[in-house]
Formats: sequence, C-alpha cells, structure tokens
Amino acid sequence: MPILGNSLELERCPHCSVDRPNLTQAYQLETHSSEGGNKRLWRMYPCARCGGVVIAAAKGHGQNTLHVFPAPKDIDLAIPNRAREYLQQALRAQNAPAGCVMLAASSVDSMLKEKGLSDGSLYARIKKAAEQHIITADMADWAHEVRLDANDQRHSDDSAPLPTPADAQRAVEFAQALGEFLFVLPARVTRGRTSPK
Repeated sequence: MPILGNSLELERCPHCSVDRPNLTQAYQLETHSSEGGNKRLWRMYPCARCGGVVIAAAKGHGQNTLHVFPAPKDIDLAIPNRAREYLQQALRAQNAPAGCVMLAASSVDSMLKEKGLSDGSLYARIKKAAEQHIITADMADWAHEVRLDANDQRHSDDSAPLPTPADAQRAVEFAQALGEFLFVLPARVTRGRTSPK
C-alpha cells in the first residue's frame, strides 16, 4: 500500500491508467467513530492528467494507507497468462483508445482459445462459444461489438470513426467481464467447494 503523504505514489491512475500519475493532495479530512476511536486521516488527490480524484486514508500522515478509492485495477491471476497480459496492456492503454480496443479484442480472442475454441476467425469463435453455451447470447453480441471496433482499427477503415475513450472503456469492461465469467468465478467456486469446512 502507498504512503499517505503530500503526494500519493501509485503505479497508475485508477481513472486514466497513466503511468506514475501526478497525484498531489488537494484536501484532507480527519474522521473518527462516534466513540472517538478508529481515527483516520483522509486525503483527496486529483490526477493532473485526467482530473479524476483518488481518495486515500491512513492512521496519519506518512503512514501506510488503509484505503484507496477507486482501488488500483488488478487482473485476477485466474485469467490465463496471455489473455491477462493483453487485458493488462489494454487497461494501461486507455489513453490511446484505438490501441486499447485492439488489445481488449486480443484478450477476448485469447480467452476463447483457452476454452478450446481455436478454429476459424474471432467471429466464428464467438458464435461457437454462444452455441456451446460457454457465453450467453448477450455476451456474444457484446463480444461482436468489441470485435468489430477492433477490426475497424486493425484494417484502418477510413470510413469508421476513431474509438473514443468511452469505446475503449467499454471494450476493457467487456474483456474484464468475460474473464470474470469464464475463469475467475469458476476458480472461486472450485476454491469454495474444496476449502475445509
């Protein structure tokens, strides 16, 4: 956990994913419980790049943080290595929407291949995943949207608009949701069923 200081040292901004964000304290507040215990020092740190605000709390100045909101984004280790790396890169590239969309689509493709769907195009793999009930019909529709957005960028379609930051965020959200659905939740279920009673 980072130290609560005049600046907050995070690897990436949880809003825009910029590397080593400039987060300088803008406001602070001290709180405690109704009985006077559980004292915490809260500080707000705006990102100089995107304007998003990070809130952190600790027992006092110069101490390890107890809470950081929004929390830095981590990719669950239950997602296979290649898909996880594409997804991590997509998260880091949200400030470059065209690249982010292509990386998110690569993560989706890698996840489907990990589920044994390696024949044909990404279109065929998405369709097969829905037919085999690996994903729902709605998830397949969303996957096709991400695939088409990535195709527009990979093939440099001049008639297609460039992706916006919102498009990049949607693509990353889908890749994260797919990873949760295909790998993270099943891993949690397995751990829950095999843990000692």
